[in-house]
This record gives sequence, structure tokens and C-alpha cells, in this order.
Amino acid sequence: MPDPIQTPQAPQAQQAGLSENAACALAYVTFIPAIIFLATAPYNQNPKIKFHSWQSICLFIAAIVVRVAVGFLYPIFGWAITSMLSLVVSLGLFAVWLLVVINAVNGKAFKIPVIAAFAEKQAGTTI
Repeated sequence: MPDPIQTPQAPQAQQAGLSENAACALAYVTFIPAIIFLATAPYNQNPKIKFHSWQSICLFIAAIVVRVAVGFLYPIFGWAITSMLSLVVSLGLFAVWLLVVINAVNGKAFKIPVIAAFAEKQAGTTI
């Protein structure tokens, strides 16, 4: 006679580490997590995480270049105009950063013009 008491099966072990969406979003916090994701497995084998990491690094470099370029305008346009331009540039960069983070959390990829093409090439994938 079969045993009527069913023994519960052990739940399957969860995968260790971050989820794909969390890693993609975390890559945009600063360039440091992006570099770590590109250097460590299993994250460096995931094309989506690699794309977001490369896009994050490129966005960081582009932000520095734009901020330095605006800084060179101080002697030409004066303090007031350049400060206003700096504020507009900073708000624009923040808006782009917020957009890519929100899309990454939701599992989507917002492609920043020019930067995304380079990031896709470096990641070896098309998102």
C-alpha cells in the first residue's frame, strides 16, 4: 500500500547574485560598478549587462567632456550666462541618467544616440 503522506520537496536553490535588471541599473550608479561588471563573471558574459556597463562608462566620459567644454565658456560669455548654461547642461545630463536607470530597472534599454552604438559594439551585441 502506498504511503498517503507526501513528503514535501525541497525548494529549488535561487541563483546567487544580482538579477539582470538590478545589475543593469546598478551599472549606472557610477562608473565603478560598470567596470566591476565588465571584469567579473557571470556579469561579463551577459550581453545586456555588458551593454549597460559600456553605455554607463561612455555617458560618464561624455558628461565630463561636456562639463569641461562648458567651463571653457566662462571667459567668453561671463559668469552669469555660463552658470545658466551649466545648470541647463547638468539638468539635461541628470534627466538622461534618470531615463537610462528607470529603463534598465524595467528591463528595457534606452539607447543614447552615438553612445549606444559604441556600447553595442563593445558589448558585441545589438540590444
